[in-house]
Amino acid sequence: MSESREAEGTEADGTGAAVPGGGLTTGEVARRLGVAPTTVRTWDHRYGLGPARHTGGRHRRWTPEDVARLERMCALTATGIPPAEAARLARETPAPDARSAPDARPRPALTPSSRAGSGLRLGDARQECKGIARAALRLDAAALDRLLLDAIRDHGLIAAWTEVIVPTLQAVGRKWETSGERYVEVEHFLSWHVSGALRRAAPDTVPDRPGATVVLACAPGENHTLALEVLSAALAERGIAVRMFGGALPVESLIAAVRRTGPAAVALWAQSRTTASRPLAQHVASMEWGVRGARRSPLVLTLGPGWTGRPTPGTARPHGLADTVQALEGLASR
Repeated sequence: MSESREAEGTEADGTGAAVPGGGLTTGEVARRLGVAPTTVRTWDHRYGLGPARHTGGRHRRWTPEDVARLERMCALTATGIPPAEAARLARETPAPDARSAPDARPRPALTPSSRAGSGLRLGDARQECKGIARAALRLDAAALDRLLLDAIRDHGLIAAWTEVIVPTLQAVGRKWETSGERYVEVEHFLSWHVSGALRRAAPDTVPDRPGATVVLACAPGENHTLALEVLSAALAERGIAVRMFGGALPVESLIAAVRRTGPAAVALWAQSRTTASRPLAQHVASMEWGVRGARRSPLVLTLGPGWTGRPTPGTARPHGLADTVQALEGLASR
């Protein structure tokens, strides 16, 4: 039985049946913490961090107090403390008072120890953000891939990006900025796996339709591509042909790509104002092709915080991923 099925409320104990009674299953706890179910079972068997109550047989039901103890374990190991020592500290630290019944499945708050351990301030973000952040801090590739794909499957590409992935990336970025050179590897690791999850979640490449292709490129000197990658995947989901050119496309190459493609739209991403070239955006918007009397120009969309400020004449600036997808979908359908 797959881990995703287990996370929906069944235990992989050989029966495949749902576990009766209150509390969370091992799979649900693992998903909440951002670890593999085998990790939870190992912590139970090896370090005595198992649930206080059983339902008979091999079934486990985890109460909020049990989950809080495992959260402390996650936080401590994320700081580099060896697992055996982290387990001892997690057992000895009193659990916070649980205000809800075991089967109410409350969203667990970060305890002071877990906040100090992760150092990532996610506030009231979705529970998936915390699991993804923990997996990234541990550099746990398998758990991170699973959690990212689960979020995309459960919420859809746009909502997963806007409500789960972006808040987590921002939290990691803030930690990097306030910690000197620490956590750089976490940001790179998380970004790489987000990129991989987007590629796996996207459908196959959509064949070209004359005049309906969308060109996606970063402005010259700009290397941040994740926002364009999620836009590419979202457009492919909707059957829109995309030509993705990624980061730091030189000016001459961008112009050549537009001329060769004859796109309906060109989306230019700029993360900073130093890479957002308004003259370039206006030049691309003024390009024409086609037979005399029926010449066409692309719609140019300026995307990213680098374009903040005065508008660029002849271009459009949609707000957010959903608005961008909606605008391009409407354009392609015409």
